[in-house]
Formats: sequence, C-alpha cells, structure tokens
Amino acid sequence: MSSRRVVLASASPRRRALLESACLEVVIRPSGADETWPGGGIDDGAIALARRKVEVVPAPGEVVVGADTLVVLDDERLEKPTDSADAARMLRRLAGRRHRVVTGWCVRRDARERVGAVTTEVTFRSLSDPEIARYVAGGEPLDKAGAYGIQGGGGGLVDRVQGSYTNVVGLPLAEVLAAIEALA
Repeated sequence: MSSRRVVLASASPRRRALLESACLEVVIRPSGADETWPGGGIDDGAIALARRKVEVVPAPGEVVVGADTLVVLDDERLEKPTDSADAARMLRRLAGRRHRVVTGWCVRRDARERVGAVTTEVTFRSLSDPEIARYVAGGEPLDKAGAYGIQGGGGGLVDRVQGSYTNVVGLPLAEVLAAIEALA
C-alpha cells in the first residue's frame, strides 16, 4: 500500500477533489451505508454516520475515510431538499442568517481509527425571491444538505465563513489529513 493512497467511502466528487488537492491517490468505494439519523447530539450523530460508512467498506490494510456533513439552523438539521420547492424554502430560511455546518469524519485502518466533528459558522447575505429562484433553477441545490454548495453557485449566497472552508465543502481537510498521517 502506498502511504499516499486512501479509500474514500463516498462517491462525493467534492470530497475526492479535496483529498486529491493534498496529493493523495483516492480510490472511490461508496459505502451504500444506511444514512438514517442515529439520534443523539449533532456532533455524535455526524460521527456515527461517518463511522457507519467506513465500517461497511472492505479495505484490509488500507486507510479509509468517511464523512457526513450536516447543515444546522436553530438546532434543526436541514437535509438534502426533496424537490425545488423544498430547496427554495430552505434557502429562504437561511437568507440573512447564520447557521452551522457540521462534518463528522472517521479515518480507519484495520482496528485503529480516528474520529471527530468540525463546526463552521456560515452567514448568508439577504436574498431576494428572484435570486433564490435563479439558483434553484440551476439544479445545484437539489443534492446538497441545506440546499447549497459553497464551492459552486451557492458561494454567491454567502456573506461570511467563520472556520474551515473545506468543512463547508464536505471534508475538514486539516483534521482528516492529520488523522490519515497518524494511521498511515
């Protein structure tokens, strides 16, 4: 095994790109794990979901990375929208307000693992209904928790980011890289 090779328990192109930006060779093995909320607090639940993804990926001797990203507004998890109307509803709720993006992560190699959760505060600027409609019409919000992708067109909705930008994209890179290094 190359120490610069990791298995990503996800098909997320954003997570893959982040890991590759750190000069890692990334092998994609989507977990297909059950993503039903496990209960508990936000951090513990996000970590449990990340751990669940890693546990079902067969990778003896390899470093496996799993993550789950949540958008939280007023202690309510905003999942992926069910349709365009749901996406617009979420974006109207986020407009002009601050919310949290929490990513639970798990890095495992055989019986050893490191886990954690990172929280970033994101503040949206005020948004008009026509702005929201244009963004939703582009289709980007439909497969994203909280109905936006900061690395795409959703970046224009954001006024301020306090904390890890890569966490909002889907993987707190500094923390995950430190865990990979510790287990390599």
